[in-house]
Amino acid sequence: MIPTLLFTLFVVLMLIGVPVGVALGAAGTLAIALANPDTHWFGTMAISQSFYAGLGKYPLLAIPMFVLVGSIFDRSGVASRLVRLALSVTGRGPGMLAVVTISVAMFLGGISGSGPACAAAVGAVMIAAMNRAGYPPAYSASVVAAGAATDILIPPSIAFIVYSILVPQASVPALFAAGMLPGLLAGIGLIIPAVWLARRHNMGQNEQTEPRPPFWRSLYESLWGLAAPVIILGGMRMGYFTPTEAAVVAVFYGLFIGIFVHRTMTIRDLFPILREAGELSAVIMIVVTLAGIFAWSLSTLSIIDPVTHAIVNSGLGEYGILALLILLLIVLGMFLDGISIFLIFVPLLMPIAQAYHWDLVWFGVILTLMVAVGQFTPPVAVNLMVSCKIANVPMEHTVRWVVWLLAGMMSTLIIVIAFPEIALWLPRYLGY
Repeated sequence: MIPTLLFTLFVVLMLIGVPVGVALGAAGTLAIALANPDTHWFGTMAISQSFYAGLGKYPLLAIPMFVLVGSIFDRSGVASRLVRLALSVTGRGPGMLAVVTISVAMFLGGISGSGPACAAAVGAVMIAAMNRAGYPPAYSASVVAAGAATDILIPPSIAFIVYSILVPQASVPALFAAGMLPGLLAGIGLIIPAVWLARRHNMGQNEQTEPRPPFWRSLYESLWGLAAPVIILGGMRMGYFTPTEAAVVAVFYGLFIGIFVHRTMTIRDLFPILREAGELSAVIMIVVTLAGIFAWSLSTLSIIDPVTHAIVNSGLGEYGILALLILLLIVLGMFLDGISIFLIFVPLLMPIAQAYHWDLVWFGVILTLMVAVGQFTPPVAVNLMVSCKIANVPMEHTVRWVVWLLAGMMSTLIIVIAFPEIALWLPRYLGY
Protein backbone atom coordinates (compact mmCIF):
# COMPACT_ATOMS: atom_id res chain seq x y z
CA MET A 1 0.00 0.00 0.00
CA ILE A 2 2.66 2.53 1.06
CA PRO A 3 4.98 1.79 -1.92
CA THR A 4 2.04 2.37 -4.27
CA LEU A 5 1.27 5.64 -2.49
CA LEU A 6 4.95 6.69 -2.80
CA PHE A 7 5.00 6.48 -6.60
CA THR A 8 1.41 7.69 -7.03
CA LEU A 9 2.03 10.83 -5.00
CA PHE A 10 5.27 11.53 -6.90
CA VAL A 11 3.52 11.20 -10.30
CA VAL A 12 0.53 13.31 -9.21
CA LEU A 13 2.77 16.08 -7.90
CA MET A 14 4.74 16.09 -11.15
CA LEU A 15 1.55 16.23 -13.25
CA ILE A 16 0.22 19.27 -11.37
CA GLY A 17 3.48 21.14 -11.95
CA VAL A 18 5.32 20.72 -8.66
CA PRO A 19 9.12 20.95 -9.17
CA VAL A 20 10.75 17.54 -9.41
CA GLY A 21 12.90 18.01 -6.31
CA VAL A 22 9.94 18.98 -4.15
CA ALA A 23 7.90 16.07 -5.54
CA LEU A 24 10.66 13.62 -4.66
CA GLY A 25 11.15 14.98 -1.14
CA ALA A 26 7.43 15.22 -0.34
CA ALA A 27 6.64 11.71 -1.58
CA GLY A 28 9.58 10.18 0.29
CA THR A 29 8.82 12.06 3.52
CA LEU A 30 5.15 11.07 3.56
CA ALA A 31 5.98 7.42 2.86
CA ILE A 32 8.51 7.30 5.71
CA ALA A 33 6.06 8.99 8.10
CA LEU A 34 3.26 6.54 7.25
CA ALA A 35 5.60 3.57 7.56
CA ASN A 36 6.62 4.66 11.08
CA PRO A 37 3.42 6.04 12.69
CA ASP A 38 4.55 5.10 16.21
CA THR A 39 8.07 6.49 15.85
CA HIS A 40 7.33 9.94 14.47
CA TRP A 41 10.42 11.63 15.88
CA PHE A 42 12.69 8.83 14.68
CA GLY A 43 11.30 9.20 11.19
CA THR A 44 11.81 12.97 11.28
CA MET A 45 15.42 12.56 12.39
CA ALA A 46 16.02 9.96 9.67
CA ILE A 47 14.67 12.35 7.03
CA SER A 48 16.94 15.20 8.16
CA GLN A 49 19.95 12.87 8.28
CA SER A 50 19.12 11.56 4.81
CA PHE A 51 18.83 15.14 3.55
CA TYR A 52 22.31 15.97 4.83
CA ALA A 53 23.79 12.66 3.66
CA GLY A 54 22.53 13.30 0.14
CA LEU A 55 24.38 16.61 0.05
CA GLY A 56 27.50 15.90 2.13
CA LYS A 57 29.51 14.10 -0.55
CA TYR A 58 32.92 15.41 -1.62
CA PRO A 59 32.52 14.67 -5.37
CA LEU A 60 29.43 16.90 -5.45
CA LEU A 61 31.74 19.91 -5.00
CA ALA A 62 32.71 19.46 -8.64
CA ILE A 63 29.17 20.22 -9.87
CA PRO A 64 28.95 23.94 -8.94
CA MET A 65 32.53 24.38 -10.12
CA PHE A 66 31.86 22.90 -13.58
CA VAL A 67 28.62 24.91 -13.81
CA LEU A 68 30.70 28.01 -13.07
CA VAL A 69 33.24 26.95 -15.71
CA GLY A 70 30.47 26.83 -18.30
CA SER A 71 29.36 30.38 -17.45
CA ILE A 72 32.93 31.71 -17.50
CA PHE A 73 33.85 30.17 -20.85
CA ASP A 74 30.55 31.43 -22.27
CA ARG A 75 31.61 35.01 -21.46
CA SER A 76 35.31 34.66 -22.24
CA GLY A 77 34.97 34.48 -26.02
CA VAL A 78 36.38 30.95 -26.32
CA ALA A 79 33.33 29.67 -28.24
CA SER A 80 33.52 32.31 -30.99
CA ARG A 81 37.24 31.68 -31.54
CA LEU A 82 36.68 27.92 -31.74
CA VAL A 83 33.95 28.51 -34.33
CA ARG A 84 36.36 30.50 -36.53
CA LEU A 85 38.96 27.74 -36.22
CA ALA A 86 36.44 25.06 -37.17
CA LEU A 87 35.26 27.10 -40.17
CA SER A 88 38.86 27.51 -41.33
CA VAL A 89 39.14 23.69 -41.33
CA THR A 90 35.78 22.69 -42.81
CA GLY A 91 35.37 25.59 -45.20
CA ARG A 92 32.00 26.76 -46.52
CA GLY A 93 29.29 24.64 -48.10
CA PRO A 94 25.88 23.07 -47.47
CA GLY A 95 25.80 21.62 -43.96
CA MET A 96 29.28 22.78 -42.97
CA LEU A 97 27.96 25.22 -40.35
CA ALA A 98 26.09 22.29 -38.80
CA VAL A 99 29.35 20.32 -38.67
CA VAL A 100 31.06 23.28 -37.01
CA THR A 101 28.25 23.65 -34.47
CA ILE A 102 28.35 20.02 -33.38
CA SER A 103 32.16 19.89 -33.36
CA VAL A 104 32.51 23.02 -31.21
CA ALA A 105 29.80 21.75 -28.85
CA MET A 106 31.69 18.47 -28.44
CA PHE A 107 34.91 20.34 -27.72
CA LEU A 108 33.25 22.56 -25.12
CA GLY A 109 32.02 19.36 -23.49
CA GLY A 110 35.64 18.82 -22.50
CA ILE A 111 35.49 22.06 -20.52
CA SER A 112 32.11 22.47 -18.83
CA GLY A 113 30.35 19.09 -18.92
CA SER A 114 26.95 20.84 -18.91
CA GLY A 115 24.56 20.53 -21.85
CA PRO A 116 22.47 23.66 -21.21
CA ALA A 117 25.59 25.78 -20.60
CA CYS A 118 27.10 24.55 -23.86
CA ALA A 119 23.83 25.13 -25.75
CA ALA A 120 23.84 28.73 -24.51
CA ALA A 121 27.50 29.34 -25.39
CA VAL A 122 27.40 27.73 -28.85
CA GLY A 123 23.89 28.90 -29.67
CA ALA A 124 24.74 32.53 -28.97
CA VAL A 125 27.39 32.37 -31.69
CA MET A 126 26.14 29.78 -34.18
CA ILE A 127 22.38 30.32 -34.43
CA ALA A 128 22.80 33.88 -35.71
CA ALA A 129 25.51 32.72 -38.16
CA MET A 130 23.32 29.88 -39.44
CA ASN A 131 20.34 32.22 -39.85
CA ARG A 132 22.45 34.61 -41.93
CA ALA A 133 23.61 31.68 -44.07
CA GLY A 134 20.01 30.69 -44.87
CA TYR A 135 19.34 27.83 -42.43
CA PRO A 136 15.82 27.66 -40.91
CA PRO A 137 15.90 28.82 -37.25
CA ALA A 138 14.19 25.61 -36.10
CA TYR A 139 16.91 23.53 -37.78
CA SER A 140 19.65 25.66 -36.21
CA ALA A 141 18.11 25.28 -32.75
CA SER A 142 17.82 21.50 -33.22
CA VAL A 143 21.46 21.12 -34.25
CA VAL A 144 22.72 23.23 -31.32
CA ALA A 145 20.61 21.29 -28.80
CA ALA A 146 21.69 17.91 -30.18
CA GLY A 147 25.37 18.86 -30.31
CA ALA A 148 25.25 20.11 -26.71
CA ALA A 149 23.78 16.75 -25.62
CA THR A 150 27.16 15.10 -26.24
CA ASP A 151 28.61 17.17 -23.39
CA ILE A 152 27.41 14.80 -20.68
CA LEU A 153 29.34 11.99 -22.39
CA ILE A 154 32.61 13.74 -23.15
CA PRO A 155 34.58 14.33 -19.92
CA PRO A 156 34.28 16.16 -17.64
CA SER A 157 30.62 15.23 -17.16
CA ILE A 158 28.27 16.26 -14.37
CA ALA A 159 26.12 13.20 -15.11
CA PHE A 160 29.08 10.85 -14.58
CA ILE A 161 29.90 12.56 -11.28
CA VAL A 162 26.35 11.99 -10.03
CA TYR A 163 26.41 8.37 -11.23
CA SER A 164 29.71 7.69 -9.45
CA ILE A 165 28.21 8.96 -6.19
CA LEU A 166 25.26 6.57 -6.57
CA VAL A 167 27.48 3.68 -7.73
CA PRO A 168 30.78 3.79 -5.80
CA GLN A 169 32.10 0.78 -7.78
CA ALA A 170 32.34 3.05 -10.85
CA SER A 171 35.03 5.67 -10.26
CA VAL A 172 34.89 9.12 -11.84
CA PRO A 173 38.16 8.68 -13.84
CA ALA A 174 36.93 5.34 -15.23
CA LEU A 175 33.61 6.88 -16.27
CA PHE A 176 35.34 9.89 -17.84
CA ALA A 177 37.56 7.58 -19.90
CA ALA A 178 34.64 5.32 -20.81
CA GLY A 179 32.58 8.23 -22.14
CA MET A 180 35.23 9.51 -24.54
CA LEU A 181 34.77 7.17 -27.53
CA PRO A 182 30.95 6.90 -27.22
CA GLY A 183 30.86 10.71 -27.06
CA LEU A 184 32.85 10.99 -30.28
CA LEU A 185 30.61 8.37 -31.94
CA ALA A 186 27.54 10.29 -30.81
CA GLY A 187 28.94 13.44 -32.44
CA ILE A 188 29.53 11.58 -35.71
CA GLY A 189 26.03 10.10 -35.44
CA LEU A 190 24.65 13.65 -35.29
CA ILE A 191 26.83 15.13 -38.02
CA ILE A 192 25.71 12.60 -40.66
CA PRO A 193 21.94 13.36 -40.52
CA ALA A 194 22.59 17.09 -39.97
CA VAL A 195 24.59 17.36 -43.21
CA TRP A 196 22.14 15.10 -45.08
CA LEU A 197 19.19 17.27 -44.03
CA ALA A 198 21.00 20.47 -45.03
CA ARG A 199 21.79 19.17 -48.50
CA ARG A 200 18.43 17.49 -49.03
CA HIS A 201 16.54 20.70 -48.23
CA ASN A 202 19.05 22.95 -49.99
CA MET A 203 19.94 24.96 -46.88
CA GLY A 204 22.77 27.42 -46.44
CA GLN A 205 22.50 29.17 -49.78
CA ASN A 206 24.22 32.26 -48.41
CA GLU A 207 26.96 30.32 -46.66
CA GLN A 208 29.42 30.25 -49.53
CA THR A 209 29.36 34.06 -49.83
CA GLU A 210 31.08 34.36 -46.44
CA PRO A 211 34.92 34.42 -46.52
CA ARG A 212 36.79 31.45 -45.10
CA PRO A 213 38.77 32.43 -41.97
CA PRO A 214 42.55 32.03 -42.28
CA PHE A 215 43.64 28.81 -40.60
CA TRP A 216 46.85 29.84 -38.88
CA ARG A 217 45.46 33.06 -37.45
CA SER A 218 42.36 31.20 -36.21
CA LEU A 219 44.53 28.51 -34.65
CA TYR A 220 46.64 31.12 -32.88
CA GLU A 221 43.56 32.87 -31.47
CA SER A 222 42.11 29.55 -30.26
CA LEU A 223 45.20 28.17 -28.55
CA TRP A 224 44.14 29.16 -25.04
CA GLY A 225 40.75 27.52 -25.47
CA LEU A 226 42.26 24.42 -27.06
CA ALA A 227 44.57 24.01 -24.09
CA ALA A 228 41.71 23.90 -21.56
CA PRO A 229 40.71 20.22 -21.97
CA VAL A 230 44.37 19.23 -22.10
CA ILE A 231 45.00 20.92 -18.75
CA ILE A 232 41.81 19.58 -17.13
CA LEU A 233 41.95 15.98 -18.37
CA GLY A 234 45.73 15.76 -18.56
CA GLY A 235 46.09 16.99 -14.99
CA MET A 236 43.67 14.33 -13.76
CA ARG A 237 45.43 11.63 -15.75
CA MET A 238 48.87 12.66 -14.43
CA GLY A 239 47.53 12.65 -10.87
CA TYR A 240 48.12 16.34 -10.24
CA PHE A 241 44.52 16.85 -9.09
CA THR A 242 41.26 14.99 -8.57
CA PRO A 243 38.13 15.64 -10.71
CA THR A 244 36.84 18.02 -8.04
CA GLU A 245 40.14 19.90 -7.91
CA ALA A 246 40.22 19.90 -11.73
CA ALA A 247 36.95 21.84 -11.72
CA VAL A 248 38.51 24.53 -9.52
CA VAL A 249 41.58 24.69 -11.77
CA ALA A 250 39.26 25.10 -14.79
CA VAL A 251 37.48 28.02 -13.08
CA PHE A 252 40.70 29.97 -12.51
CA TYR A 253 41.99 29.09 -15.97
CA GLY A 254 38.79 30.40 -17.53
CA LEU A 255 39.00 33.62 -15.50
CA PHE A 256 42.61 34.08 -16.58
CA ILE A 257 41.66 33.70 -20.26
CA GLY A 258 38.64 36.00 -20.05
CA ILE A 259 40.25 38.80 -17.99
CA PHE A 260 43.93 38.82 -19.01
CA VAL A 261 44.19 37.05 -22.39
CA HIS A 262 41.03 37.77 -24.42
CA ARG A 263 40.03 40.71 -22.19
CA THR A 264 36.34 40.06 -22.80
CA MET A 265 35.60 40.08 -19.06
CA THR A 266 36.16 42.50 -16.22
CA ILE A 267 35.92 42.20 -12.45
CA ARG A 268 32.42 43.69 -12.69
CA ASP A 269 31.31 40.70 -14.80
CA LEU A 270 32.08 38.29 -11.97
CA PHE A 271 28.95 39.06 -9.96
CA PRO A 272 26.39 38.12 -12.68
CA ILE A 273 28.50 35.07 -13.59
CA LEU A 274 28.65 33.90 -9.97
CA ARG A 275 24.95 34.60 -9.47
CA GLU A 276 23.97 32.64 -12.59
CA ALA A 277 26.16 29.68 -11.64
CA GLY A 278 24.97 29.81 -8.03
CA GLU A 279 21.30 29.71 -9.01
CA LEU A 280 21.76 26.76 -11.36
CA SER A 281 23.96 24.90 -8.87
CA ALA A 282 21.41 25.44 -6.10
CA VAL A 283 18.67 23.88 -8.25
CA ILE A 284 20.86 20.85 -8.99
CA MET A 285 21.89 20.41 -5.35
CA ILE A 286 18.33 20.70 -4.04
CA VAL A 287 17.19 18.02 -6.47
CA VAL A 288 20.13 15.81 -5.44
CA THR A 289 19.48 16.07 -1.72
CA LEU A 290 15.67 15.70 -1.91
CA ALA A 291 16.11 12.71 -4.19
CA GLY A 292 18.23 11.21 -1.40
CA ILE A 293 15.10 11.14 0.81
CA PHE A 294 13.17 9.40 -1.97
CA ALA A 295 15.95 6.83 -2.45
CA TRP A 296 16.20 6.27 1.32
CA SER A 297 12.45 5.61 1.47
CA LEU A 298 12.80 3.04 -1.32
CA SER A 299 15.42 1.22 0.73
CA THR A 300 13.57 1.54 4.06
CA LEU A 301 10.28 0.26 2.64
CA SER A 302 12.07 -2.70 0.99
CA ILE A 303 10.77 -1.81 -2.47
CA ILE A 304 13.93 -2.42 -4.49
CA ASP A 305 14.35 -6.17 -3.91
CA PRO A 306 10.78 -7.22 -4.88
CA VAL A 307 10.88 -5.01 -7.99
CA THR A 308 14.25 -6.46 -9.02
CA HIS A 309 13.03 -10.02 -8.44
CA ALA A 310 9.89 -9.42 -10.50
CA ILE A 311 11.84 -7.92 -13.43
CA VAL A 312 14.58 -10.54 -13.49
CA ASN A 313 12.02 -13.35 -13.39
CA SER A 314 9.66 -11.79 -15.94
CA GLY A 315 10.82 -14.14 -18.71
CA LEU A 316 11.97 -11.35 -21.03
CA GLY A 317 15.63 -12.36 -20.84
CA GLU A 318 18.71 -10.17 -20.50
CA TYR A 319 18.37 -8.24 -23.76
CA GLY A 320 14.60 -7.98 -23.45
CA ILE A 321 15.03 -6.36 -20.03
CA LEU A 322 17.72 -4.03 -21.41
CA ALA A 323 15.45 -3.01 -24.31
CA LEU A 324 12.61 -2.36 -21.86
CA LEU A 325 14.86 -0.19 -19.67
CA ILE A 326 16.05 1.80 -22.69
CA LEU A 327 12.48 2.47 -23.82
CA LEU A 328 11.42 3.44 -20.29
CA LEU A 329 14.33 5.83 -19.69
CA ILE A 330 14.04 7.49 -23.11
CA VAL A 331 10.35 8.19 -22.47
CA LEU A 332 11.19 9.52 -19.00
CA GLY A 333 13.93 11.65 -20.56
CA MET A 334 11.23 13.52 -22.48
CA PHE A 335 9.82 14.81 -19.19
CA LEU A 336 12.63 14.75 -16.58
CA ASP A 337 16.15 16.13 -16.57
CA GLY A 338 19.07 13.69 -16.55
CA ILE A 339 20.16 14.21 -12.95
CA SER A 340 16.63 13.53 -11.69
CA ILE A 341 16.46 10.33 -13.74
CA PHE A 342 19.76 9.13 -12.28
CA LEU A 343 18.76 9.92 -8.71
CA ILE A 344 15.35 8.25 -8.99
CA PHE A 345 16.12 5.17 -11.04
CA VAL A 346 19.77 4.22 -10.51
CA PRO A 347 19.02 2.75 -7.04
CA LEU A 348 16.30 0.63 -8.66
CA LEU A 349 18.39 -0.37 -11.68
CA MET A 350 21.63 -1.31 -9.91
CA PRO A 351 20.33 -4.65 -8.53
CA ILE A 352 19.13 -5.53 -12.04
CA ALA A 353 22.54 -4.70 -13.52
CA GLN A 354 24.24 -6.78 -10.83
CA ALA A 355 21.84 -9.69 -11.37
CA TYR A 356 22.89 -9.87 -15.04
CA HIS A 357 26.57 -9.12 -14.22
CA TRP A 358 26.64 -6.02 -16.41
CA ASP A 359 29.78 -3.93 -16.13
CA LEU A 360 28.75 -0.92 -14.04
CA VAL A 361 31.00 1.49 -15.92
CA TRP A 362 29.51 0.36 -19.25
CA PHE A 363 26.02 0.55 -17.75
CA GLY A 364 26.72 4.12 -16.62
CA VAL A 365 27.67 5.08 -20.19
CA ILE A 366 24.47 3.47 -21.51
CA LEU A 367 22.34 5.35 -19.00
CA THR A 368 24.12 8.61 -19.82
CA LEU A 369 23.56 8.06 -23.54
CA MET A 370 19.84 7.65 -22.85
CA VAL A 371 19.85 10.83 -20.80
CA ALA A 372 21.65 12.62 -23.67
CA VAL A 373 18.86 11.55 -26.00
CA GLY A 374 16.31 12.99 -23.58
CA GLN A 375 18.10 16.36 -23.45
CA PHE A 376 16.86 17.24 -26.94
CA THR A 377 13.67 15.17 -27.12
CA PRO A 378 10.44 17.23 -26.83
CA PRO A 379 8.25 18.08 -24.94
CA VAL A 380 10.64 18.79 -22.04
CA ALA A 381 14.21 19.00 -23.32
CA VAL A 382 16.57 21.28 -21.41
CA ASN A 383 19.02 21.82 -24.27
CA LEU A 384 16.24 22.42 -26.78
CA MET A 385 14.59 24.93 -24.45
CA VAL A 386 17.79 26.97 -24.37
CA SER A 387 18.46 26.85 -28.13
CA CYS A 388 14.80 27.56 -29.04
CA LYS A 389 14.85 30.60 -26.77
CA ILE A 390 17.98 31.90 -28.53
CA ALA A 391 16.53 31.13 -31.99
CA ASN A 392 13.14 32.58 -30.96
CA VAL A 393 11.17 29.60 -32.32
CA PRO A 394 8.53 27.37 -30.65
CA MET A 395 9.81 23.94 -29.67
CA GLU A 396 7.17 22.16 -31.75
CA HIS A 397 8.71 23.59 -34.94
CA THR A 398 11.89 21.60 -34.29
CA VAL A 399 10.27 18.15 -34.29
CA ARG A 400 10.73 17.51 -38.04
CA TRP A 401 14.49 18.06 -37.64
CA VAL A 402 15.02 16.59 -34.18
CA VAL A 403 13.63 13.18 -35.14
CA TRP A 404 16.51 12.59 -37.59
CA LEU A 405 19.12 13.68 -35.07
CA LEU A 406 17.55 11.35 -32.49
CA ALA A 407 17.96 8.49 -34.96
CA GLY A 408 21.68 9.29 -35.19
CA MET A 409 22.10 9.31 -31.41
CA MET A 410 20.10 6.08 -31.06
CA SER A 411 22.42 4.43 -33.58
CA THR A 412 25.34 5.21 -31.28
CA LEU A 413 23.43 3.75 -28.34
CA ILE A 414 22.82 0.50 -30.22
CA ILE A 415 26.49 0.27 -31.25
CA VAL A 416 27.74 0.74 -27.67
CA ILE A 417 25.28 -1.90 -26.41
CA ALA A 418 26.36 -4.37 -29.10
CA PHE A 419 30.07 -3.68 -28.60
CA PRO A 420 30.75 -2.87 -24.91
CA GLU A 421 34.50 -2.62 -25.54
CA ILE A 422 33.90 0.74 -27.22
CA ALA A 423 33.26 2.10 -23.73
CA LEU A 424 35.48 -0.23 -21.71
CA TRP A 425 38.68 -0.32 -23.77
CA LEU A 426 40.04 3.10 -22.81
CA PRO A 427 39.51 2.88 -19.01
CA ARG A 428 41.07 -0.60 -19.06
CA TYR A 429 44.04 0.68 -21.07
CA LEU A 430 44.54 3.60 -18.66
CA GLY A 431 44.41 1.26 -15.68
CA TYR A 432 41.12 2.37 -14.18
